[in-house]
Amino acid sequence: MPADESLLQRALDWVTPLLSEQVTGGGETLLAHALGSAQILAAMQADAATRVAALLMFIAEPTEATGVKARVSNTVADRFGAEIAQLVQGTHSLSRLGSLASGASAGALDSTDQKEMLRKMLLAMAADLRIVLIRLASRLQTLRWLAAEKRPCDPMLARETLDLYTPLANRLGIWQIKWEMEDLAFRFTDPQRYKDIAKLLEEKRIEREEFITQTIEQLAQGLAARGVVSEVSGRPKHIYSIHNKMRTKQLAFSELYDVRALRIIVQDERECYAALGFVHEQWEPVSDEFDDYISRPKPNGYKSLHTVVTDAAGRPFEVQIRTRAMHEFAEFGMAAHWRYKEVGGRTGHSATGQAPAVAEYDRQLAWMRQLLAWNTEAGAQSDEPQPSKPRRVTQDRIYVLSPQARVIELPIGATPVDFAYHLHSDLGHRCRGARVDGQMVPLSTQLQTGQTVDIVTTKSGGPSRDWLNPQLGFLASPRARAKVRAWFNAIELAQRTTQGQALVEKELQRLGKTAINLEHLAQQLGFARADDLYVAAAKEEFSLRQIDAVLQPAAPEPDLSVEDLMAQALRAESNSTSGKGSVLVVGVGSLLTQLARCCRPAPPDAIQGFVTRGRGVSIHRSACSTFADLSKHQPERVIEVAWSAGTPGSVYPVEVIIQAQDRSGLLRDLSEVFARLRLNVIAVNTQTKASIAYMAFTVEIRGGNDLQYALSALGEVSGVFLARRR
Repeated sequence: MPADESLLQRALDWVTPLLSEQVTGGGETLLAHALGSAQILAAMQADAATRVAALLMFIAEPTEATGVKARVSNTVADRFGAEIAQLVQGTHSLSRLGSLASGASAGALDSTDQKEMLRKMLLAMAADLRIVLIRLASRLQTLRWLAAEKRPCDPMLARETLDLYTPLANRLGIWQIKWEMEDLAFRFTDPQRYKDIAKLLEEKRIEREEFITQTIEQLAQGLAARGVVSEVSGRPKHIYSIHNKMRTKQLAFSELYDVRALRIIVQDERECYAALGFVHEQWEPVSDEFDDYISRPKPNGYKSLHTVVTDAAGRPFEVQIRTRAMHEFAEFGMAAHWRYKEVGGRTGHSATGQAPAVAEYDRQLAWMRQLLAWNTEAGAQSDEPQPSKPRRVTQDRIYVLSPQARVIELPIGATPVDFAYHLHSDLGHRCRGARVDGQMVPLSTQLQTGQTVDIVTTKSGGPSRDWLNPQLGFLASPRARAKVRAWFNAIELAQRTTQGQALVEKELQRLGKTAINLEHLAQQLGFARADDLYVAAAKEEFSLRQIDAVLQPAAPEPDLSVEDLMAQALRAESNSTSGKGSVLVVGVGSLLTQLARCCRPAPPDAIQGFVTRGRGVSIHRSACSTFADLSKHQPERVIEVAWSAGTPGSVYPVEVIIQAQDRSGLLRDLSEVFARLRLNVIAVNTQTKASIAYMAFTVEIRGGNDLQYALSALGEVSGVFLARRR
């Protein structure tokens, strides 16, 4: 358009005297570089504003210290408008990111994750997609010039191209830029391998492209003659792609069937198979090289027909056949070319397994690629002005750099405190200040993509409770907020432990038991560790009187023989008004009995007796493991027993175990259940771990019905998910 040509000419006239004498680090003049980049963008059918911004990309790099940034921005805006000024400024930001990455420490960007984060950061900094296109065109122009002038290329620049810019071009679907940059960068990173593969191709690139062109024409005419409406395209494999496939799949060059590849897009599935039939009629198919992903789609949903055929000269080439819908899905959906080429189909990277942030990133990439396709079609179909479409990208993540140029991904609105906690919990606890791009800033400052953050710490100390106040804006990351809470919870736990230890030690002093092993005492009281006992005592969830009960020695009892017990039975029979005989020894009558504490039997449990030394007959549940062990070693002491009819008021202690979600008032609600059922609680032991309350109640019951009623009522208390007898 005349207006566009006039705008481009004005920009060229303005920059020519400013840039013609200046050179890049590689030796190319800035003017030649800007012109070359603009020409690459013109070939991509970029709009005039994008090409003008490429011409102006070197106009006074922004410098915060001198204030040039604002002055230059205003100059460009005054001459060419705000849109072009924003593109130029965005290009400067991406150039700065590239400089930071190039100056990173040796290991900062070595990992695959860090390279991926850098690509995301580049996209995030480019709110306008055209800024990314300018950056890609600039890098391609650098490689073209170095190759044309036969100049050596900085290995870091070539490596950065393969790690950062070609994957980005691949993901955006800018294939022509991707292929050329890969070949040029590979030529510099591994020149010998590049030459070896070039020789193996046996023909020049032009000849390969002529083969593709002729084959496309033959396919298009043949399919049209059969009434199949099709779109046939193809490209020869470039050298880097061949190298990559040989390396990753461990193939020799002779084993590659897709050095030349074509794609046929038709209207429906029926025409896919019709096109396949025509291809197999025209050329001889290679056995075992046909894949029907239409009838058997890949797990990620990818559909297409793949076949390999050979021409009359014996040259193999690959043909892919798919419908437009299949093609769109393969390009923009889960089976996108960049995903299965770069990720390699590894588990955990499917679309269904993506984290929300990654899924959103993929959605933005798909949108960008569709926008590029629209720009190309608009330029190809008409010279008339096209209605503008939105180019800006919304972001919910930011990407900032550590002083070592490590890329850190944070939620939007993140602060230096979020950044510190992301790096390390201890760094976050000791964070007292931050420098952003070298300037001290408040800790509540919201970070922006592309900034470099350096944390100022103290040698010791912890976080401030103010950081947990959402109104003050210190934290945006749930992960960082959880770490601050964990720090204060640990402090509170330490305080309760100290407080509870003092209470326990004071009780032991009163009992004159200061030399006792506290860990052993805690285990006797039902706690895993002494610290758990201390915390329960400090929270008043444990009665210190239980320590007295455990430590008070039992009165020594005489070692009675079986004959002594039989004599006692005769005396017990005459004392029928005692009201305490609830167990009868079968064939003998009443004997001195006691309910075993290991299993706490109660009617109607099946029971067995064991004659002890000095304590009468110990009554166990038949299924008791302790009784099984005793009877195994001393079977002569086993005696048959049965429940008596009992006397009014006879009660039996049983232990009830409860697990529940810890909450305020839980112990009160459980106690109300026992009170309502008129059950006497003679012991309570509670402890809490990970917000789960573990409680043991020793309750006196009159029989099995009382226990069943109690367990049923306890299970209905809010938060209780387990209530059972021990």
